[in-house]
Amino acid sequence: MLLNKAEMLDDIIAYDQALASEDELVPAEIVNRLLNGENKIKVWREHRGLTQSGLAESCKMAQASIAQMESGKRTGTIGALKKIAETLNVDLDDLV
Repeated sequence: MLLNKAEMLDDIIAYDQALASEDELVPAEIVNRLLNGENKIKVWREHRGLTQSGLAESCKMAQASIAQMESGKRTGTIGALKKIAETLNVDLDDLV
């Protein structure tokens, strides 16, 4: 019984630390989509509630460029990926 209480206390402390952290908690659905190999730009774009057009406008890019990157027909330059990462509020590493 004492061991159970100690484990529960550890869980509560870990939970409180996660809530206090400034890091974004990523929902399991998003993590699973990324692990399943879905296009990272598309997954993050949809998670942020943006359309391709909305993302393109925010990045001052053509919607067709976003569509090509999401379909894998185009990789995108580092500059373009940096703009997309900034707009989606993710690290560049999260997109490449």
